[in-house]
Amino acid sequence: MTAVELLNKVKTGLGVNGTYQDSTITLYINEVKAFLKSSGVHESVINSDSAVGVIIRGVSDLWTLEGGSVRFSDYFNKRVIQLSLEPPIEVEDV
Repeated sequence: MTAVELLNKVKTGLGVNGTYQDSTITLYINEVKAFLKSSGVHESVINSDSAVGVIIRGVSDLWTLEGGSVRFSDYFNKRVIQLSLEPPIEVEDV
């Protein structure tokens, strides 16, 4: 999945239209992906459809931070654990 495809899916999940917030959303996507990688999620899983929901949730959690503090949702944390246990996704030759 390309960065643009992921951005569009995240925007759809957040209910965001237009391009005004693209830079901020992209920054949050990259931050969530870095969190996933540091948590042991294989890069092939991070870049698959399996991770789109948790990336949307993580971006939403960052988007709605209160008073400068961030608290990832319980769903986000549990899904990260599940994804960290997933084996790498085999890429088929085309």
